Amino acid sequence: MSFVKSKGFKYLKNLLIGVGAAVVLMGALFKLESWPYASEMLILGLSVEALIFLVLGILGPEKDYYWEKLYPGLDEYGAKIQPLAAGPVGASAPGLNGEVVEQQLGGMLNELQGMSKSLGSLKALQEADFSGTGQQIKQMNSFYSKLNEAMADLADSVDETKHYKDQLTALNTNLNSLNGVYGGMLSAMSNIGGSKS
Repeated sequence: MSFVKSKGFKYLKNLLIGVGAAVVLMGALFKLESWPYASEMLILGLSVEALIFLVLGILGPEKDYYWEKLYPGLDEYGAKIQPLAAGPVGASAPGLNGEVVEQQLGGMLNELQGMSKSLGSLKALQEADFSGTGQQIKQMNSFYSKLNEAMADLADSVDETKHYKDQLTALNTNLNSLNGVYGGMLSAMSNIGGSKS
């Protein structure tokens, strides 16, 4: 294990950051109050901070692990957690439950199997022959355009049928009126014919 990953380096890094920040703040206070050695404290503190930021920039961030998701209680100070192989600690103490871990692993296995099936389907799709697809799409476009034309013609014929129905309704109304007039004329003629005798 390298020195950079060791606990000693992490402690030293935190110590230097804290001391450098404290010296910078005190130097700023000295400068604001115009006390002696203010410039020297600012130079020293800012130099330490610049060195720390340079080192942190070169090393890069450490990977974050969220072990408390697998080991509930891990982020609590003083929690009694047994290793995975040791089994449950007790009914009242927080720890790992073998059945829970087994269920979680079983769920992960099911997810992996589902992913495997999905990948198999994708592979089958990749191996499919799509060479005639362009021609089929052209034929479908032709079919849809003809279908649209037929629908437009059908809409026109529906409009014409409605117009024809309106004309028939008007004709029927006119015939009823004529029948009334004709009936009135017949009764008037029969009255005229009856009055001659």
